[in-house]
Amino acid sequence: MVTRRQNLSSKPRLSSPDGFVARADAASVPLYSFQPPVGTPYGLEVTTIEDFYAHHDDWPWNPARPGRATFHYLILVTEGELRHEVDHITHRVDPGQWLWVRAGHVQCWHEPSGARGPFILFEPEVVRPDTARLLTSLTSPGAPAVLAPHGDDVPWLEQTAFQLLDEHRALGRRSLAAHHSLRCSLLEALLLRLAHSPGVPEPPADTGSGSSSTPGTATKSALDRHHTYERFRDAVELHFREFHRVDDYAAMLGCSVRTLSRAARTATGTGAREVIDERRLREARRLLGHSRWSVQAVASHLGFTDTANFGRFFRHHTGLTPADFRARGCS
Repeated sequence: MVTRRQNLSSKPRLSSPDGFVARADAASVPLYSFQPPVGTPYGLEVTTIEDFYAHHDDWPWNPARPGRATFHYLILVTEGELRHEVDHITHRVDPGQWLWVRAGHVQCWHEPSGARGPFILFEPEVVRPDTARLLTSLTSPGAPAVLAPHGDDVPWLEQTAFQLLDEHRALGRRSLAAHHSLRCSLLEALLLRLAHSPGVPEPPADTGSGSSSTPGTATKSALDRHHTYERFRDAVELHFREFHRVDDYAAMLGCSVRTLSRAARTATGTGAREVIDERRLREARRLLGHSRWSVQAVASHLGFTDTANFGRFFRHHTGLTPADFRARGCS
């Protein structure tokens, strides 16, 4: 379980995937690593919202303290209402819905006393590589923070989550290897079912190299778009500070602007330009919300020609000026 003792902000070398803690003001946003209770095997822990609330008393929601983690938070609300801030957007999670805070996201807890339900914490490495490939749309940084599964899936997901909780608490009932394998299998079953929630793009079918039949034109086209988007997403993550035009990324990836735009729209429902802007906006929120950088420094870091252009960009997407957003704080 993450605790106050796990504050790694003084060790910026242990940065999140996008390196924000190391590049910006490390002391402003603590980074937490995964440290389950003694005796709990491997990078997976399962508890409940109510137990987490009872164990931590008033931390970290009184006062609200932002933080980032190297692992995933996955919470199902079965009763009450949970409010949680992810990358400076406050989300409301109602019964039957799931909150997913992905590794590296800035989050801010709200007092959760009225909410109940399973609370799963896991490191990305717990998911097998073949399963992880099927979950790229769900685990990407831009995927929805709140998942509202299809009605038929809601009871199944809840039952599986409580089975996972029961197995986690049954350490010693069976061999350690079988115990961990069963926990991981239940977790992967949950994630694969959640991947079909509304708002999560459907990944194309993987035909595999060993298939005896030739995939149809439509399937091959879908796979090509999926692979193009994956390369685009990785390129944006590496270069969003210096490259801001779709033309730049199309040239980098060796494809046309039209091909890149189609790939982005198939994967995310938005255009390639929106993907680029969303990544810049997410970084702007992080830096404005939890660093001591000036607005001018943030604008320069993100490649804007001047503070006025940055201000227009930020206000267009959020309805707030950078200064107003910073003054609002974590709420």
